[in-house]
Amino acid sequence: ENAAQNRDHLPLADNEESLYANHMALYEDDLTHQGKISQILSRITSYQAGIAPNVSDVEKAKGKPKTNLGTVLGVYLPCIQNIFGVLLFLRMTWIIGLAGVPESFCIVFICCSATMLTSFSLSAIATNGVVPAGGSYFLISRSLGPEFGGAVGLLFYFGTCVAASMYIIGAVEILVNYMAPQLNLFGDVFNSYRLFGTVLLILLTIIVIIGVAFVSKFAALSLACVLISIVCIYIGIFVASPDRSMEVCFLGDRLLTQESVMFNGSFACNKDESGPIFQRYCSDNTSSSCDYFKNPNTKARIVKAIPGLASGIFTENVKSRYTEQGKVIGTDTDGSKDRGEIVADLTSSFMVLLAIYFPSVTGIMAGSNRSGDLADAQKSIPVGTIAAVATTSAVYISCVFFFAGCIQGDVMRDKYGESIGGMLIVGKLAWPHEWVIIIGAFLASVGAGLQSLTGAPRLFQAIAKDNIVPFLHVFSVSTKHGEPLRALLLTACITLIGIMIGNLDNIAPIITMFFLMCYGFVNMACALQTLLQTPNWRPRFKYYHWTLSLIGLTLCIVLMFISSWYFALAAIALAFCIYKYIEYKGAEQEWGDGIRGLAMSAARYSLLRLQAGPPHTKNWRPQLLVLMKLDENLQPKYPKMVLFASQLKAGKGLVLVNSVLEGQFTERYPDAQASKQSLMNLIKAYGVKGFSDVSIASDVSEGLCQLIQNAGLGGLKHNTVVLGWPYGWRHDADERSYKVFLDTIKNVGAAQMALLVPKGINQFPDAGVKLKGTIDVWWISVLGHVIYIWLNILDLPPHDGGLLMLLPFLLRQDRTWKNCKLRIFTVAQTEDNSIQMKKDLQTYLYQLRIEADVDVVEMSNQDISAYTYERTLMMEQRTDMLSKIRNQQSQQPRVNNRSAKITLSTVPEESSTDNNDVTERVTATVDKSQFTFTPQDAKTMIDKNKKPDKENVRRMHTAVRLNEHIVEKSHGAQLVILNLPAPPRSAAGAEN
Repeated sequence: ENAAQNRDHLPLADNEESLYANHMALYEDDLTHQGKISQILSRITSYQAGIAPNVSDVEKAKGKPKTNLGTVLGVYLPCIQNIFGVLLFLRMTWIIGLAGVPESFCIVFICCSATMLTSFSLSAIATNGVVPAGGSYFLISRSLGPEFGGAVGLLFYFGTCVAASMYIIGAVEILVNYMAPQLNLFGDVFNSYRLFGTVLLILLTIIVIIGVAFVSKFAALSLACVLISIVCIYIGIFVASPDRSMEVCFLGDRLLTQESVMFNGSFACNKDESGPIFQRYCSDNTSSSCDYFKNPNTKARIVKAIPGLASGIFTENVKSRYTEQGKVIGTDTDGSKDRGEIVADLTSSFMVLLAIYFPSVTGIMAGSNRSGDLADAQKSIPVGTIAAVATTSAVYISCVFFFAGCIQGDVMRDKYGESIGGMLIVGKLAWPHEWVIIIGAFLASVGAGLQSLTGAPRLFQAIAKDNIVPFLHVFSVSTKHGEPLRALLLTACITLIGIMIGNLDNIAPIITMFFLMCYGFVNMACALQTLLQTPNWRPRFKYYHWTLSLIGLTLCIVLMFISSWYFALAAIALAFCIYKYIEYKGAEQEWGDGIRGLAMSAARYSLLRLQAGPPHTKNWRPQLLVLMKLDENLQPKYPKMVLFASQLKAGKGLVLVNSVLEGQFTERYPDAQASKQSLMNLIKAYGVKGFSDVSIASDVSEGLCQLIQNAGLGGLKHNTVVLGWPYGWRHDADERSYKVFLDTIKNVGAAQMALLVPKGINQFPDAGVKLKGTIDVWWISVLGHVIYIWLNILDLPPHDGGLLMLLPFLLRQDRTWKNCKLRIFTVAQTEDNSIQMKKDLQTYLYQLRIEADVDVVEMSNQDISAYTYERTLMMEQRTDMLSKIRNQQSQQPRVNNRSAKITLSTVPEESSTDNNDVTERVTATVDKSQFTFTPQDAKTMIDKNKKPDKENVRRMHTAVRLNEHIVEKSHGAQLVILNLPAPPRSAAGAEN
């Protein structure tokens, strides 16, 4: 009640904004930056759930008009027209006659099943967001990524172009063979096909240039003729009878051409010696053909070509009658056209007929290819495509039984209708006249060619606009009317190449491969999205299941290899080449595709498998963590460390390139992102397959420690750390100049990992340089902690020495070091048998299967030199001096919090055993006021009476002696690898 009273006393808002602010004061910051909910909802309503293809600014300015076609005109009619193309009228009866009823039914059922399953997958994908221009390519690329989408899209484009040539050749075949035989101007009919096919292609290209709206209107007209033709065929099937049928002539079991039995204009099917059959068979009385003619069992008989459904011819057509090329159709006898026999022009089989028939059901993408011209693609594509496939499947399956029930078998096997005077057998079957079918078939073929020439350029333009194949971008331009003219001209050129083939039966198998591959990937995309349960996979089309897509994918793959295994391999190889090219050119598109989801699932599965246990010794390989130092510009200070890592990649291991920035995460996050991009660019420049990341920590040592512990994921973690050698630490009073390095070595040792320390990394050979010489390995101790690479020096903990030997082997797999020989040096102490050590080392290398020259260096007892004593003393004096400097600095008050430079010069005592003046300058940057130490001040900080520690002298002696041997033996080596001792365990010895 009090709250209500207080609310009543609040002043009324002067306007809506102040009232809104009072109500939503808790979220006023968000509303100020992000906007009101009403504004967000307004943007969401215009959101397209998908990635629209790239549209140029010029096209946006032009405001390309959209045709806004509906389901019938936009999808159903194009699909029907492409499916009811040339093969229904020209090849359907021929396939049934050769394969028989059961196998013909299998061919039709398999092909129709593949297209129906694909149409369900296509409908699911099409309703999972907005489908702009690009159709099938858009669906595949946005589901499987730019590489798969580009490869399959280009193959589908080529298939559509070749399909256009098939439809044009079919139309010309109808024109030359059945409508106007006098147009056959050449002895070879295929040359006539090529000539008139080119003319028809030019005419259709001009029609397509006029616009898609005109094509759609012509499609409606031609489709009406097609549907009328199909109705006439069904009427003719039921009214067919022997009284209405044409007659054909058989000599024994051989079907003869009508031309060979015509005599003075009359049909003379007899064995009279004055008849035309005798003249063709017995021109030479000694020939085997004449013996066949005179055989009393060889009868000349007249048979009804279309006896009708009541004749019982169906039972004779059940069995398959495949024929070899050059044989008389339906027999195993060699045939001759000179005798008037009908001879097979190709060897037929179930697989061959399957490849030839499949293009007759490949029109299901015709509607989706024009998705950019549809008013509502999500609604039109599923309804129109499935309705078209269902209609055509019903017609094709019924035709198998009806044609086999009313047409004589050998007449169906007569591909070009020579036994009935060169007429179309389906035309003779139809009611009321054959010209209804001839005109319908011609318009169907022309219409299907128009649909292909309309859809293919738009598909190709969508690929070009995505710019996944850079050199195709020139075809992304449209005319002022929105027509892809350049892509259309290219399509016409490719179609012309298909027309030059000339033979319809040779073109069909090529189309089959391209379309089957496209259909297979549509099914795979749908199944993949469903199985991976992608959050964005929410199709409105609910009448599908992932098992149907999987069955469709399997069926498409099987059909490819059943039809023609060599064409299938060629199509797959071509798709692979396109895929690798797009991958090589670096497709920068990110569309949230299913392949990425599949990769993540596979990676998760593999990581879980790797986590099951540590890898076996045989599977060990260096998994590298490269700790990269950055300069003040956040650029890699020693980029060749990545080059070194890439040369070790012969082990195919993991490469992580990480760095640490000092500071607060909230303040330096942008710097971290910029640094990460620099590392990624460096990795890409050297071609390393690896990952990069940058961390932010208040202390660099602690940040590097965290990277050593936590870099990697699961079982895919690093086992080797690459750390750069510290430079300038001798002249830096700040202990961090070396403390970070020593702390990192200790942390790596605690993690029981290998450590590689390259020294002189800037002198490392550039990529592509081929070196000749030696790689020298100095095996100094068994449990050395670090493997040091010098000149290009490397450091690693070899445990039993195996890793020390593995490094040069891996490097020699790279072409830079391939020509270098390997030399192994080991150190023998006084009590060791150097001869036996050499033999044992040679045996060990033999077991490791590594070829190398072996040498044993003897470290004899030798007195400690004055140089060693002086070097040790200088080292300890410098350590004391730097310690006192740091103590004085910690006691000085901070002045203006500025950076100042401290300069210190030191010289050894005059009584030193070495009369040479040795001067070292130490500089550091600290937050102090500027001051300078003179050599006299420095002397006061040195204890002149102090003597060097005996243990330090012994260690220095070893270092000096080893250095002498290494310089003596390996001064000409291209690379020196040795294992260094472990760092001091106590903090007091760190400076030494």
